[in-house]
Amino acid sequence: MKFGVGQPFRRVEDQRFITGTGRYTDDFRYEGELYAAVVRSPVAHGVIAGLDAEAARDMPGVRAVYTAEDLAADGIGPLPVIIVLDHVEGGRMPLPAHTLLASAKVRYLGEPIAFVVADTEAQALEAAEAVNVEIAHLDAVVDARAALAEGAPELFGEAPGNLALHWRLGDVARAEAALAASARVVELELVNNRIVVSSLEPRNAIGLYDPADARFTLVTGSQGSQMIRDFMFEGVFGLPASRLRVITPDVGGGFGMKAVPYPEQALVLYAARKLGAPVRWNSSRAEAFLTDTQGRDNISRARLGLDARGRFTALSIETLAACGGALSAFGVYCPTLSGPPMAPGVYRIPVVATDVRCAYTNNAPIDAYRGAGRPEAAYLIERLVDKAAREIGMAPDKLRSRNMIRPKDMPHTTDTGVTYDSGDFEAVMKAGMAAADWAGFRARRRVKDGRLRGIGLAYYIERTGVPGKEGAVIQIAPDGKVVLHVGTQSSGQGHETTYVQMLAERLGLEPTSIVVKSGDTDQPLPSAGGTVASRSMVHGGGALRLAATDVVEKGRRHAAEILETAVEDIVFEAGAFTVVGTDRSVGILAVAEKAGGLEGIGDFEQNTGTFPNGAHVCEVAVDPATGAIAVERYTVVDDFGRVLNPLVLAGQVHGGIAQGIGQAMMERVVYEEGSGQMLSGSFMDYALPRASDLPLFAVGTQNVPCTTNPLGIKGAGEAGAIGAPPAFVNAVVDALAALGITHLDMPLTPARVWEAIEVAKGG
Repeated sequence: MKFGVGQPFRRVEDQRFITGTGRYTDDFRYEGELYAAVVRSPVAHGVIAGLDAEAARDMPGVRAVYTAEDLAADGIGPLPVIIVLDHVEGGRMPLPAHTLLASAKVRYLGEPIAFVVADTEAQALEAAEAVNVEIAHLDAVVDARAALAEGAPELFGEAPGNLALHWRLGDVARAEAALAASARVVELELVNNRIVVSSLEPRNAIGLYDPADARFTLVTGSQGSQMIRDFMFEGVFGLPASRLRVITPDVGGGFGMKAVPYPEQALVLYAARKLGAPVRWNSSRAEAFLTDTQGRDNISRARLGLDARGRFTALSIETLAACGGALSAFGVYCPTLSGPPMAPGVYRIPVVATDVRCAYTNNAPIDAYRGAGRPEAAYLIERLVDKAAREIGMAPDKLRSRNMIRPKDMPHTTDTGVTYDSGDFEAVMKAGMAAADWAGFRARRRVKDGRLRGIGLAYYIERTGVPGKEGAVIQIAPDGKVVLHVGTQSSGQGHETTYVQMLAERLGLEPTSIVVKSGDTDQPLPSAGGTVASRSMVHGGGALRLAATDVVEKGRRHAAEILETAVEDIVFEAGAFTVVGTDRSVGILAVAEKAGGLEGIGDFEQNTGTFPNGAHVCEVAVDPATGAIAVERYTVVDDFGRVLNPLVLAGQVHGGIAQGIGQAMMERVVYEEGSGQMLSGSFMDYALPRASDLPLFAVGTQNVPCTTNPLGIKGAGEAGAIGAPPAFVNAVVDALAALGITHLDMPLTPARVWEAIEVAKGG
C-alpha cells in the first residue's frame, strides 16, 4: 500500500507547523482572562524572614497576590511524588512536601514564593517586583557529593544528611567477591552532567473554572493530559479527577520535562476559582532555566571484572545522584528503577550490583530527560568497556563481541532481572562498523592537518514502554469522516503521520480521510497514559490495532446484513467486506453510512519492556592547539524491531543524536558553590548544538522483530540520545590516547580538552 506501514510517508503535521498555523497553548484566548507572574526566590537556600505583598496588591490592575498562607487556608496540598521506594536499611524514603509556594524556607534558586494575578502581563510582572521578600541566607550545596558530606547544610529536617534515598539492586557482597576473584579489575569514575531541557516552547498554563458545574479546565503543554490530571488534581485540590478537564494542544518539545506536574499548573486553577476569571501564565526562558526539571546529574564509580580471556565476571557500581531542592514526581526513578537494571548493557555479566544514594541539593528538581536513566547506564558501561579494551590491549569491537549476549541465548535474563526477548547484537555492531567504514579509519587518521583523529564505538540497549495501559477509539461517521482518538501526546514525534499510516493500512482508507485527536481528558478513551519512554507506538500502536479489529468486527456484522449472508462468510480486506467465494462486496465507508456510523474501541496493556538497541560509530578530529572538536562522521545502525515510517524514524534518531552529542560536547548547568547561583542561566552561557556542530548522520536499521509486542515494535524515541554520548567520548579519548589521556568527563568543551592536552604534555 502506498501509504502503509513501512513506507516513507512525509509528515502531515509539518505543513501547519512550518506555515505558522499550529495551535499551541498561547493561541488559546478567553474573554476576561487575567495574567499571572511568579515571585521567585533570588537565593538557593534560605529562611523566609518576612513577606510583604501589600504594596503589590495596591498596584494598578492587580487582582490578587497569593502566598503559601493563602493556599494552606484553602486546603491546597503539595505536588505528588509518584515513585516512592524503601531505604536499603529499611523504612520508606522521606517525603518532604513539595508545596506550590514556599513558606518557611526556600531550597533552590527560582522556587515560587508568591503568585501575582493582574489585568495585564506587564502589570503582573511589575507587581511581582514589588513583593518584598526577606530571606536569611544559608549556605547551599549544589552537587550530590557535597550534599552528602558530613556537616553539609541540611535542606529538610525529614531527610537527615540530605539523604533522599539509599537504594540497591543486586548483591553487593557477591559482586565484591566476584571482583576479588577476577584476573583483572578495570575501574572508572565518571560524571553524568546536569543539563537544561531547553524545549522550544517554554512551559505554560491557563486555568478556568465554571461555577455552574464546579468544574475546572487546564490548558497546558504536556506529554499527556491524562497524566497531568491524574498526577496532580486529587492530591493538590482534594477533589475527584473528574472535576478537572485538561487540554493539551500542539506542544513544542517535551523530552520528559513536560510529563510531570508543576506548581504553576495548579496555581492558575486555584486563582481562576478564587477570581472567577481565566488565568494565564507563561514561562520566560529565564524562568525555564531556573525551574524546569533538569536532567542527569550523577557521579558513578564503576568496577568491571575480567577473567584471563577477557570475559566479564562482575560489575559493581556506586552512584551519587542529585534530586534538587524538591522531589519531582519521578525524581528518584532515573537513578534507581530505570538506569541500574540496564547496567549490564548487551553483555553477559554474571554478577551485577548497584548502590545508589540520592541527595537533596540546592538546585532545580531532577526528573526524566530523554532516556530517563538509560542514557546514564549506557554511558557508564560503554565507557567502562572501552577503557577495559584499552587496558588489556584488545580491540574494542573484539572485547564487545567476546562478551555479547547471543541470539541463541534469547530470551536472556540479566543478573539485574531484566529479560531481553530478542536481538542480534554482534550482527548489528558489525553492520554499524561496516557502514562507518571502520576498517578505513586507519588511513583517515593519518591525514596530516595538525589535528588528532579518533573513532569511537558504543553499543546501547534500552527498555522502552513503561508498563501500563493505553486506549484508542476509532469513529467512522456516516459521511465517511474518520476520527482516531489516542491518549498519547505528540510533542514533535509525528503521531499524526504514523498513526494515520497504521490505520489507513488496516482499514484500507485514504490517509486524508483520517483525523487524529489527542490531548483532551474529555475524549472517549477507555484509558490513557501519555508519551513517555517511547511508549506511543509500543502501547498506542497496540491500542490502535485492537480498536481497528473491533471496528472491523462490528462492520462485518453490518456488512452481513447488507449483503444478506452469514457473518462467518464475510471477510475484510483492502477496505471492503466481501462474501467468500463471490464478487459481492461493500466498502467500509458504505457500511458506516448505512449503519449510522461505526466505532471501535481498543484498550491495550503491556507490562513487559521492549528493547531497542544499536551501534553508534563516531569520528572526531581534535585541534590540540585549541581543544576544539569537530565531529567528522557519524553512523548508526539500530534494531527497532519493525519500522513504521523510515522518514519519521530518521528524524527521531537525528534529534536524539544531536541531544546526546550536545550533552557530551557542550551542555552543562553550572551553579556557584556555596551560593547556589546559576552561572549558566541563559543561552549566552549555556551552549546547545547547532547544525554547524554536527555532520550529516548515516542512519540505518537491521531489525529483529520484538516478540513481546504484537506489532513487533521496540520503540525509537530515545535511542539516539542514549548511544551518542559514549560513542562521542570514546572517539575523543581514542584521539587523545597517544597522549596518555584515558578519560575526560562530559562536557568535552574546548577548554577542558585543551587543559587535558597541556597537562598530558607537561605544559
